[in-house]
Amino acid sequence: MSSEKVSSTELNNLPPLGTPGKSEEVSSSGRVDINILLNRARKVRAKETLTNLVFLGLIVSVLFTIGLILSF
Repeated sequence: MSSEKVSSTELNNLPPLGTPGKSEEVSSSGRVDINILLNRARKVRAKETLTNLVFLGLIVSVLFTIGLILSF
């Protein structure tokens, strides 16, 4: 069995990879700001709370509608 080196001209014509820009979460010293992480956690918690309230409202409205229909 012989091994042949397979080279493609398409692989050599790829554009160079760019480095992503600095994120707001990383300061110039490379450390993460705890306040940014806490704010992100608060936003996630607020979004979960809103979602839970919407589902609770839907359940209550369905129960109210069923009760109203069954009462007649």
